[in-house]
Amino acid sequence: MRKLTTTASILGVSLALVFTAQAQAPESFRVISPIFGQLVSFSMPSDFVAVFENTKGGHYIREAVLKGETPERWTQMITVIGEKGMTLTPGASPETFAASIAGGFKSACPDSFAARPFGVLKFGRFAGFGAVIGCGRVDSGPTRHSETALLITLKGATDYYTIQWAERGPETDEPPVNDEHWQMRLRELSPIDLCPIVTGEAAPYPSCVSKS
Repeated sequence: MRKLTTTASILGVSLALVFTAQAQAPESFRVISPIFGQLVSFSMPSDFVAVFENTKGGHYIREAVLKGETPERWTQMITVIGEKGMTLTPGASPETFAASIAGGFKSACPDSFAARPFGVLKFGRFAGFGAVIGCGRVDSGPTRHSETALLITLKGATDYYTIQWAERGPETDEPPVNDEHWQMRLRELSPIDLCPIVTGEAAPYPSCVSKS
């Protein structure tokens, strides 16, 4: 779901895209992006392309969709979000951050919302939380549809980050949050990690590439 409507600077972020071959998985890109205080690293299937990016104050967002789709008309979307300085927010944790995002979903579909927590996760030395959240009926977009997403939150050194893999489908009373393919989606995004920004280092960020 779109969280900002401000004008985007498409593909303005410096990305390191390193092809990797993963056993029993489609070819993917290693995406390494400097977002606020750290490099955010994960794998993205090669049939996705970034179509929207924006930084507004302490909030960063980038969206990628399947090639040939658009930010308005898409069937799958991978979204990366950064929240600057959020580790200083009292009570903040990967779980409460995930809950706040889930609350946004629920407000859009109070009668058809569902969620399935994966629980506490670890990405390198950084704490995270995973869940699947879904709306059975959403009226935004060209037609009414369902929208379900794998949601990963990470607590960085100073900032918080999320990676979301969302899928749209026919409207339903029960969004497919219990479908086992969300575990596969998590594996496809892996390895997920945060790396320090090294002064003077440019893409493809060899210090982060060499970590995995």
